[in-house]
Amino acid sequence: MKPAIVYRMPWSKAQGYDPQQLLDREWLVTNGLGGYSSGTIAGDCTRRYHGLLVAALPAPLGRMMMFNHIIEQIRLPDGHVVSLAGDLHAGSTLVEAGGLTCFSLEFGLPVWRYEVASYVLEKRVLLQYRANTVFLIYRLIEGDGSIGLRLRPGLHFRPHEAPVATISRSYTVHASGDHFEIAAPDLPPLRMQVREHPGAFVLDGGRSYEVEYALERDRGYAHRDVLWSPGYLRADLAAGESVALAASTESWDAFLAATPSEAWEADLERRRRLIELADPRALSGTAAELVLASDQFIVTPTTRVADAARAHAAGDEIRSVIAGYHWFTDWGRDTMISLEGLTLSTGRFVEAGYILRTFAHYVRDGLIPNLFPEGEQSGLYHTADATLWYFHALDRYLQATGDRATLRLLIPTLRDIVDHHLKGTRFGIGVDPADGLLRQGQEGYQLTWMDAKVGDWVVTPRRGKAVEINALWYNALRLMAEWQAGEGQEDESRTLDQQAARACESFNRRFWCAERGWLYDVIDGEGPDDAALRPNQIFAISLSHPVLDRAHWEGVLGVVKERLLTPVGLRSLAPGEPDYKPKYDGDLRSRDAAYHQGTVWAWLIGPFIDAWLKVYPEKQETAREFLKGFGSHLDQACIGSISEVFDAEPPYRPRGCVAQAWSVAEVLRSWIRTGPLDATLPS
Repeated sequence: MKPAIVYRMPWSKAQGYDPQQLLDREWLVTNGLGGYSSGTIAGDCTRRYHGLLVAALPAPLGRMMMFNHIIEQIRLPDGHVVSLAGDLHAGSTLVEAGGLTCFSLEFGLPVWRYEVASYVLEKRVLLQYRANTVFLIYRLIEGDGSIGLRLRPGLHFRPHEAPVATISRSYTVHASGDHFEIAAPDLPPLRMQVREHPGAFVLDGGRSYEVEYALERDRGYAHRDVLWSPGYLRADLAAGESVALAASTESWDAFLAATPSEAWEADLERRRRLIELADPRALSGTAAELVLASDQFIVTPTTRVADAARAHAAGDEIRSVIAGYHWFTDWGRDTMISLEGLTLSTGRFVEAGYILRTFAHYVRDGLIPNLFPEGEQSGLYHTADATLWYFHALDRYLQATGDRATLRLLIPTLRDIVDHHLKGTRFGIGVDPADGLLRQGQEGYQLTWMDAKVGDWVVTPRRGKAVEINALWYNALRLMAEWQAGEGQEDESRTLDQQAARACESFNRRFWCAERGWLYDVIDGEGPDDAALRPNQIFAISLSHPVLDRAHWEGVLGVVKERLLTPVGLRSLAPGEPDYKPKYDGDLRSRDAAYHQGTVWAWLIGPFIDAWLKVYPEKQETAREFLKGFGSHLDQACIGSISEVFDAEPPYRPRGCVAQAWSVAEVLRSWIRTGPLDATLPS
């Protein structure tokens, strides 16, 4: 058997480690349905999204917080009680808080090790794949005699993103032998059981306790919650013995189908197979960690039951990509940008095909959905670029698989997309007949990836002709011309080539800002042409069919490198520009005002490296160096994953979602593209 892929974070107050590290660092386990389990290493819930079981339920429910928190205590033989983590009400003599000596990820699964007196206890958390079931497994590794374990679950059934202060529920508890069900109106019950060792679930009439979500407070949201506990689990453990608390929204038959130990071993084997499937340069070390992180985002959506039935009837499967944890759903743009890194770099070609065919079904008026709102079956279509990224994703898929059958299946849909863009479609998206460039924009909508909006305020509307939209449009035209030629549709191909040539000529004539030596970000907008230095111009070089004249590549790349590149991605606006914001913090309005006004985006490192290697193909080692900041970041925020954004200035503090699909995807893809067969990122 190959050695386990393990990340270890030793921790000890005696060695001077800061306890705040245990609150700042988070862990995440997902179930392939969009559900997840997550928290801080310390065990405290600092976000409203932290919970042991966030179940992915069919529409109209969506993802629901079903098991929030657990208070963990052990009773030593001398009667002293030790709180392991998250204990807000230590009910007995508390000799010390904690005992944590190590946190680790084994194949991406979290493991805690506690040492109290002469006892060593291990805890593991597993969210069963393709099921809304969580196992908390406790094993006494060392110690003479036995200890008593007491676990008190805290519950507040609610939508995972709901403002916590506005919701209250009444619960009923049903017990039948060792089977327990906690129910609330209009929701599936939470089923709980003590597994793998004699123990008891003691119903004590129910207790409530208050928690404060510190990060929600800092972000300007409601942050006080009341959790209800039906009772507690108690068990005595001797060295070598294990007990598990299992909780699920699945049927009892499905819930009891596997023991916690069987489920753990099955998931380890599944994760080993993921590593073996991946590119040979991702079989160990940091790259392998990113392969496992990639798995967290690929989902079978549970809300869209009818769509799944339709796909099954056609002999297909429905797949999508969660854009980021904890609060994003599946987004079209993020899915298409992420597809290569999440699926093709990891050898998951079949699922890549599922994703592309799934989104083809959702095309309306020549557009794929921008996003699917939580708990809803229909998408929202306010995006000008997601559909164009679809062509890019399909191109990379075809290069990797040669799957002409899928291409032939999709060509009518692709042709419909191009026709709608040529004639004009929703949200003001359409080709300007005067120059062949693609324009977009409608009052009140944010249609590009720079899509922050607070109330009615669209922070960076970018209405007009945006540079990356036209780079993507040119790329899509050239790809479509190639594909139609390959399928014998020569007349259609020639027409598209003519459209592309016209767009290319107009692009280079109109977007080049000679005064500044880079490209305009937006032209023909609501005011003067916008020459603010942003990273969007990099796509004019990075895509398969670069629209920018080769003579300008080195100059554009140089200024982007000098003023936008950081160790963790590209700034969204250059320092010195009037709207530049160095930090992404404060309340929602403050954060969104900075979201694309300097804030660093990790995913942009991918197209930057693509452009770099086009200009300097001999400088692959330098390209690898651009990734070095991500090596240390894997030990921050969400351990083993990559955050959505970072502050624009040192120390480049991670912000936003702690695990973001396109961040992981583009770093992994770039790692594979730039690296030799070694194991770790430079640090």
